[in-house]
Amino acid sequence: MHDSSAARARILSRLRAAPPAPAPALPDWQAPRFGASARLDRFRTMLEAMKAEVHEVDAADWPSRLRTLLDNRGVRAVVHGDGSDAARQLAEAWSADPQAPRLVAYDRAVEHWKGELVHGVDAGVTRAIGGIAETGTLILWPTAAEPRLMSLLPPIHVALVEEDTIRDSFAEVIREQGWAGRMPTNVVLVSGPSKTADIEQTLAFGVHGPKELIVLVLKRSGRTCAAAG
Repeated sequence: MHDSSAARARILSRLRAAPPAPAPALPDWQAPRFGASARLDRFRTMLEAMKAEVHEVDAADWPSRLRTLLDNRGVRAVVHGDGSDAARQLAEAWSADPQAPRLVAYDRAVEHWKGELVHGVDAGVTRAIGGIAETGTLILWPTAAEPRLMSLLPPIHVALVEEDTIRDSFAEVIREQGWAGRMPTNVVLVSGPSKTADIEQTLAFGVHGPKELIVLVLKRSGRTCAAAG
């Protein structure tokens, strides 16, 4: 015990005696790296490089486009945030069609319906609060209405992101959205489907989360672009 205390004292003494290191230079948050068109192209390219599927759609008509994408995959049930704006738009677009996927609200504690959430839901729809063009990343801000598990448990994750919330860099997002004064308990950065690699560096998708990521970029101008691939 005495030797341990002496060693601790020596380590602390060296740390206190060490000269202070200069603070690292902060990035220039004001300088844009991409123009508007290049920013979206970069965002899309980086996401698609990680096996995500990106579609540019009209913000008023995205449920129709999503319906086609999910029908092509045989999706039968979709979980959405309870009372969320996305839930309202999906209900308005799909509720009168008996062939549409069943809409399931995330309206109870996971302990009460874990079986259905894991085995009975094919896709989850969440909104991103923004995107990062530099890395092709979505920013999810889980809430009580859209818990983290909505983007984690279903095999298909559908993320909605407004085109005008996509920024060049992570630092720019933090500054513009004022994260320093309103950090949540959980922020999720998503740059593709779930992926992992073994000791031989063989990359596998969908092992610890969604096998597919569908990103709908919502455009306010009404002008859309066909999805790549």
